[in-house]
Amino acid sequence: MDIQELQQSALGLINNATTQFHKIPGSAIVLRYIKSSYQDDPVRSAIELFLFLFAVRYLLAPKYSTQKQKVVLTEEEIDELVEDWTPEPLVATQTPLEALENEKRPIIVGPSGPKTKLSNGRTVTNLASYNFHNFLGNETLKDKAVNVLRTYGVGPCGPPGFYGTQDVHMKTEADIAAHLGVPACIVYAQAFSTISSVIPAFSKRGDVIVVDKAVNYAIRKGIQISRSTVRWFEHNDMQDLENVLKRTVKEQARKPLTRRFIITEGLFEHTGDMANLPKLVELKLKYKFRLILDETWSYGVLGRTGRGLTEAQNVDATEVDMIIGSLSGPLCAGGGFCAGSEEVVEHQRISAAAYTFSAALPAILSTTASETVAILQENPEVLVQLRENIKSMRAQLDPRSDWVRCTSVPENPMMLLVLKPEVVEKRGLSSQDQDFLLQEAVDECLSNGVLVTRLKAMPLAVGSERERGWQPQPALKVCVTAGLSRKEIEKAGVVIRHAITKVMTKKR
Repeated sequence: MDIQELQQSALGLINNATTQFHKIPGSAIVLRYIKSSYQDDPVRSAIELFLFLFAVRYLLAPKYSTQKQKVVLTEEEIDELVEDWTPEPLVATQTPLEALENEKRPIIVGPSGPKTKLSNGRTVTNLASYNFHNFLGNETLKDKAVNVLRTYGVGPCGPPGFYGTQDVHMKTEADIAAHLGVPACIVYAQAFSTISSVIPAFSKRGDVIVVDKAVNYAIRKGIQISRSTVRWFEHNDMQDLENVLKRTVKEQARKPLTRRFIITEGLFEHTGDMANLPKLVELKLKYKFRLILDETWSYGVLGRTGRGLTEAQNVDATEVDMIIGSLSGPLCAGGGFCAGSEEVVEHQRISAAAYTFSAALPAILSTTASETVAILQENPEVLVQLRENIKSMRAQLDPRSDWVRCTSVPENPMMLLVLKPEVVEKRGLSSQDQDFLLQEAVDECLSNGVLVTRLKAMPLAVGSERERGWQPQPALKVCVTAGLSRKEIEKAGVVIRHAITKVMTKKR
């Protein structure tokens, strides 16, 4: 067969293929598209051809496994890797300050009352306990607690939603709600996990939380768990809060509607001062935020009957969306609570982790909380005696000391004593230096029969860089109690003041 015949045969095959192609429906459109594409943009045609060939190659390629290949090691290799492995310690190495503190840490024997016995046989004045009203020494409370223990046992042994709720729990919830003047209340088994469960129960990813920089560790953990967008404002600065609210509202204007919260404390654990609740309510209504108020340290302390910040600043408790408090501090019971509307409370019964998955509060602690709330309502003079003792202690420390000042408000029985700014500046003291000096003051007080402690805050490096710029100043913590007479309080105040002076004037 010569070349001419081969050409004719090839042309015949091409013509036959063309005829068959034209018989396919839509072939004319495809052919016209290819011709137009080649004339106008040949590079595009080349790219499309490459992609077509790549797709065909990909579809025809053999399957391969995504499972990692198991590496088989010999016994010698395993032993060598085990010898080289260094496990992380369960507990970090002690710092010099922790070692100094642990070396001289006192051990209490027996009940923790205003006068406490130590393991070395000494009896000291206890100003390191949250037994502000001396409820631990109330014989009536002890008798009722014993009766409840005999009736209900040591605990319900189940979550509240699964056979854990008892009539005493319902009574405590009703008592606290009535005391605060709100529609409903829910009781948790642990004080710390109350606020850290309430926040993520309502605020989720994408929601916005505006929070004071000085809030306590439990609030910070709740914020972290919620994974919400966090905006921080300067401690107790209402103007800065309003500026943050304005920016937040402006940022959210073009975004889908989200839940927005303001979170702060009644009495601040790290500074001892008080929030401006009327202004907070005004701002939350103006910018349409919800307000979560942590009254862990103010419920049972502030107000004529111990209702907390709402009573002390004459604010209707229903204006606050959620009031969180502790039953284990001033009330000397256990657990915590969240009070608010019926909808707020019922939502937590199925969505708050600490309520749903934790065993219910023991009946003995629930009843104790109800009884202490009743005492505060029926005998407000208990609070009057406490405040008189606070005044006596402040008179010995705050105006008469050349070295420290009290950052707590006058109504706060948890007095925080920090070194004065001029002292810190003149001596160039770092936070660690201040901690060492204050720990020496604690030891000096103990040697003279007065038990006090230091402010011990958990690490605050959670969240944005703006938050990390705030750290609590080292402080002595003096917890005043109504269980001591005025003379005993004044004597203890003199001991504390002289101990601070002795430590600060010591030659180094």
